Amino acid sequence: MDDALELAGIAVRGVSEAGVRTVIELPGLDLAFDMGTCPRSAVRRSTVLFTHAHVDHMGALASHCATRALMGMKPPTYIVPRAVEADVHDLLDAWRRLDFSEMPCRVVPLDPGESRTLGRGLVVRPFRAVHRVPAQGYVIWRRRSRLRADLVGQDPAEIAAARQRGEAVSEWAEEPLVAFSGDTRIDALDREPSVWEARLLILEVTFFDGRVSVERARGKGHVHLDEVVRRARRFHNQAVLFTHRSLRYSLEEAEAIVDRRLPAELRERVRLLA
Repeated sequence: MDDALELAGIAVRGVSEAGVRTVIELPGLDLAFDMGTCPRSAVRRSTVLFTHAHVDHMGALASHCATRALMGMKPPTYIVPRAVEADVHDLLDAWRRLDFSEMPCRVVPLDPGESRTLGRGLVVRPFRAVHRVPAQGYVIWRRRSRLRADLVGQDPAEIAAARQRGEAVSEWAEEPLVAFSGDTRIDALDREPSVWEARLLILEVTFFDGRVSVERARGKGHVHLDEVVRRARRFHNQAVLFTHRSLRYSLEEAEAIVDRRLPAELRERVRLLA
């Protein structure tokens, strides 16, 4: 894979080819989305958030786990949709028997509506995706302590007095930092306002023109560029990364279509993953 991209101040490294392989790394956050292939850089990611169990998104799970063990790294954490938890355990157990190794890891089921602390002030919350198998996307939130809203602008002596009275003078605030759609119909994003507000949105856009119709794309559980164009005003993200390009399109073809179709204000914030 190429060197990391810098998008909205967030380093991103990955590869995503529809039906073949997807792994998206966020090196600065020490996590990855999906593991359909396991390049050397991805071995270093201690937490992997899996969107669904298609082979091109989960096929390298055992390789990731075994390689980390071989290199003496700490056991990884795999966050998975609760619907596939038992099968993921079965998959790992089969590989342990075949490989004659322990392959230590932690499998954590997480459903939409639940959350998990990732450390470094980060919290992950899944949202329900619409795909051909159980699937979910993820939003990574950054939590920060800030001065209580009613105390902003107050004299420092007033703030100190409130603290002396035993009042909490700070409160937690959350910012949607990264949203990852995974494979989904775009409808799933329509129900998740935070996706459109995240600093960085990593969005599956598989089809770009009439070679595959919107209806056929939706039937496959994927996003078509036409659906993105219709929602252009909803993207408040600082940066948007399109992933999961169908191999029907070369990168140059897809970029040329995006150049023609997207409004300039959105196009300048969009990158396509090579």
